[in-house]
Amino acid sequence: MDVLDIARWQFGITTVYHFMMVPLTIGLGIAVAVMHTMWVRTDKPEWLRMTRFWGRVYLINFVLGVATGLVQEFQFGLAWSEYSRFVGDVFGSLLALEALLAFFLESTFLGLWIFGWGRIPKKVHLAALWAAVVGSIVSAYFIIAANSWMQHPVGVVTDDTTGRPVHVDFLAVLTNNTALAAFSHAIAGALMVAGALLVGVGLWHLRRRKLAGQSTTDPDHAVWRRSVRLGGWVSLGAFVLVAITGDWQGKLMYQQQPLKMSSAEALCETEAPASFSILAWNKFGSNECDDVHSITVPYLLSYLAHGDFSTAVPGVNELQEEYAAVYGETYPDDPSFGDKAGEEIDYTPLLAVTYWNFRLMIGMGAVSAGVAAYALWSTRRGRVPTSRIGVYGSLLAVGAPFVANASGWIFTEMGRQPFVVYPNPDVPVEDQVYFFTAQAVSPGISAAEVWTSLITLTLVYGALAVVELWLLTTFIRRGVTSGDGHPTPGFTPEPPDDDDDAGAPRRDDDVLQFAY
Repeated sequence: MDVLDIARWQFGITTVYHFMMVPLTIGLGIAVAVMHTMWVRTDKPEWLRMTRFWGRVYLINFVLGVATGLVQEFQFGLAWSEYSRFVGDVFGSLLALEALLAFFLESTFLGLWIFGWGRIPKKVHLAALWAAVVGSIVSAYFIIAANSWMQHPVGVVTDDTTGRPVHVDFLAVLTNNTALAAFSHAIAGALMVAGALLVGVGLWHLRRRKLAGQSTTDPDHAVWRRSVRLGGWVSLGAFVLVAITGDWQGKLMYQQQPLKMSSAEALCETEAPASFSILAWNKFGSNECDDVHSITVPYLLSYLAHGDFSTAVPGVNELQEEYAAVYGETYPDDPSFGDKAGEEIDYTPLLAVTYWNFRLMIGMGAVSAGVAAYALWSTRRGRVPTSRIGVYGSLLAVGAPFVANASGWIFTEMGRQPFVVYPNPDVPVEDQVYFFTAQAVSPGISAAEVWTSLITLTLVYGALAVVELWLLTTFIRRGVTSGDGHPTPGFTPEPPDDDDDAGAPRRDDDVLQFAY
């Protein structure tokens, strides 16, 4: 592999790993804030115990997410300096806002929440958690706005001297319709991740307690039952939102990146009306869109693209010719393209990657929704499920929305190739801003250097994955009580005597037990 391919693998591996933690941080943060709110409103101990237990899981994931996310910043300058130079005027402001405003808001108020138990008034303490959660959501928006600008560049003009995009309308970048659709879709996906975790862990603990003959009237039972019910309803509601926002994204994708839409369906030739492919097979390995055999749903793709059941959807082969006619059949003979200069440009994304990741995203989302429905049905009217297949299947299905989120990201990024900044079809060709991936990699690095960093980062991230899984497994298996039935330290503190407990005696012996 050349430097470009290795650098792309490096960025893909580290980003997918980091992105596994992002939706859990956002979704579980919202869920924990709701639990804490319910405790403040009702003063019921099970809500406090839920807050403390799920709060610890949330914090473990948050810390590992921060550690892995820092590497992304360095890669922009080390492996992708030409890309950073090109997008710097746009990305600089967005990343600065993400770090200075959103991340500091998130980390500052999260610290207040961790160390504020019994030290600040309950409502102020709750507000600190909500501020941290809002900070993580705002942080995600700035990152998604930056990524969406790469998918659909707006609010910029090309500098005649440097040939790079320059900000002329920052509000247009923030209100980019691609960003609004992607953000709403990502938040809904994050809620599905959190809901699946609540359901899987809650059902496992309920079944274990039932088989051990433990009472359904003690506080622990209420913790797990409420977790399952909350997670089930969150998952189902989020699935509906994912479908709605996904439809919005699909229609925008057809307008802005029609080749991505056609590649996702392995639609080789233009069809009117166009059918949605359920299963297709051909020589995907060679990336040839020819002689595809497919099981389809008639008319559905036309609806997903246009909102009607009759309009034509252009095929991959036709769009490949159109792109070649507009943007060139070969890469320019320019030093910035390195070894790629003069090579023929394949504007078709990797069909196997786009096609199957699109289906994996949808399929795993449907699995998560099905498990949520099972959880709500099996726990209705106080029932406790004991089915080994149902409960352990639900626990295994915790990974389904994680896979769906990662697949969606891979589909979005790989479907944009060979552009790292995709041309905006809403403006004339001569005014379009775009940048090929082939010219984005740093010119001064060697394949050996990128291989070294790729192997090193993969090993480090693998070690971090082991640490996180060990921590999460340890605390989840421990539950909210120790083996003898007594509360586990750090999980279930006694509620303060009143709402305004800022003057309550400090309990210095248990502060760090919650802050690991």
